[in-house]
Amino acid sequence: MRIRVAQPDDAPGVVALRAMVYPYQVRGVESTRKMIAEPIPGRDWVAFVAEVDAQVVGWVTAQRNTSTSAAGFGDINLLHVHPEHRRRGIGAALLTTATGHLVPLGVHRLRAFAQPNALPFARRHGYEPSRELRFSALDLNPAPALPEPPPGVRLRQIAELDPHRLYAADVAAALDEPGDVPVDSISYESWLYDVWDNLGLDKDASTAVEVDGEVAAFSLVKRDGDRMWSDFTGSLPAYRGRGLARLAKAAALHRAAANGVRVAYTSNDEANGPMLAINTRLGYRPVAAEWSCLADLT
Repeated sequence: MRIRVAQPDDAPGVVALRAMVYPYQVRGVESTRKMIAEPIPGRDWVAFVAEVDAQVVGWVTAQRNTSTSAAGFGDINLLHVHPEHRRRGIGAALLTTATGHLVPLGVHRLRAFAQPNALPFARRHGYEPSRELRFSALDLNPAPALPEPPPGVRLRQIAELDPHRLYAADVAAALDEPGDVPVDSISYESWLYDVWDNLGLDKDASTAVEVDGEVAAFSLVKRDGDRMWSDFTGSLPAYRGRGLARLAKAAALHRAAANGVRVAYTSNDEANGPMLAINTRLGYRPVAAEWSCLADLT
């Protein structure tokens, strides 16, 4: 076994491994390849793989969190190991390598995510569970009906929008998103990389709701073949309580299904009651849970 920096050609193996461990996570080969080959500047993002006999059996990413005003915060994401290669120290080696990348960058507070059965591993390495996340799935056969917007409300494919307008709405909607740290420092360049220029973003299915010409709500779709991920659905505070986020998401699901998507996945903080209620009304069912876990570097 060896740990090394991930290379773009690792993308197919990484996606196959992720589909086995996290079947509810959606990111295709080409978007994974681009993420490895062209990491966004300013985050010090890096990915590591564990390799056994030239096969990728483990993966982890590490980066400084530049989307929050909280100083010294870093993320270690999607640490996972092939089930047949566990309990051999591979996960610990990946975690140590990822942490070692962040320490010289001034990171002193870390967040990682763990499935419930991995919480003992997390605790052994100094991480304490903080918040529970629910992952849900929706069978899109049959597809949800395209909703009829109320008077004065217009549904728009985001392909028709200036990305600056969607960015402004995304930033405003994310300010009070439940989580371990405030999402209050998203730069336009970072948002372009993560959202608008993401190879998986389906700009035809992703839907915005306009009220009097203003973007009031939206639902973003990232797609890999016949699977999709609801990347973020939100509404601006001034427009909440009017059913606009549900309208946007229902329209996005309808459009995705019409273009061949068969199953939709999403995740929500368990404290996000309004969004969980929307998903329940749309027919989503829980399929997995994860915990965000926090650790201090001393």
